[in-house]
Amino acid sequence: MPATRPVERPDVVIRPLSAEGLDDVAILFDQPGDPKWCWCASFHIRGSVKALPRDENRAVLTVRTITGPSPGLVASRGGRPIGWVSLGPRDSFVKLGTRAYGGASEPADGDVWSIICFVVDPGERGRGLARRLLAAGVDHARANGATVVEAYPIDPGVERIPNPVAYAGTLRMFLDAGFRIVGQRPVGAVRWPRPIVRLDL
Repeated sequence: MPATRPVERPDVVIRPLSAEGLDDVAILFDQPGDPKWCWCASFHIRGSVKALPRDENRAVLTVRTITGPSPGLVASRGGRPIGWVSLGPRDSFVKLGTRAYGGASEPADGDVWSIICFVVDPGERGRGLARRLLAAGVDHARANGATVVEAYPIDPGVERIPNPVAYAGTLRMFLDAGFRIVGQRPVGAVRWPRPIVRLDL
């Protein structure tokens, strides 16, 4: 796959995660909250990341990074990691083949990339970093041959939702970026709607 050029902005650089960058991601993830345990392994395994030791979840992401394609993009400022977006070909995410994510079977898997989750440093929240990561993720998917980008945000309406619930991003952020709603996931453990959205590239 072709390499993606770093996304340069006045104070933020966004690059694909490499094996050399795993320690940087560890700094970002090693803060209170779900990423410290999950290590963005949840969608790459069939069971629950909560049933596995943290080191095993980290190993899942490590293997994905080494074998490629890169499982996500890291945002940094002044060399310090401040944000993360997990994305890749849809068929590389085991959980997306389960019934809980039904309604997203077309177009063919090989053409679709999925955006799974965002992690933003607590000190960086409210500054639009997730939107920057989304834009960079779309550019990265396009550069690597994707014809469609798909995501599974939450729709809180006008409510304020807990940060752990918003890991997949909010519907408004995706609609503002040109995505359209194509389906609906079951509500599951949270009471807010969870649409399936797509952007044709």
